[in-house]
Amino acid sequence: MGFVSNESTTETLVCSAKGCRAAAVWVLAWNNPKLHTPDRRKTWLACEEHREHLSQFLGIRGFLKDVVPLEEWRSAADR
Repeated sequence: MGFVSNESTTETLVCSAKGCRAAAVWVLAWNNPKLHTPDRRKTWLACEEHREHLSQFLGIRGFLKDVVPLEEWRSAADR
């Protein structure tokens, strides 16, 4: 699945949904409490079309922690 690095980049990041090649516009931050410490955040990327589906997938499992616009996530990482 897609990930977001702490570095600002001009490269186009793509949606993490299987088979999707659309540009990502959302970051879904998640954590599997059985595997990760509470403060750890894994990320998936989502296009507009798949944001809800991926959010539901993570949410139903209790993994979803936050959904943030990609540009906002990048801005926070640059600070």
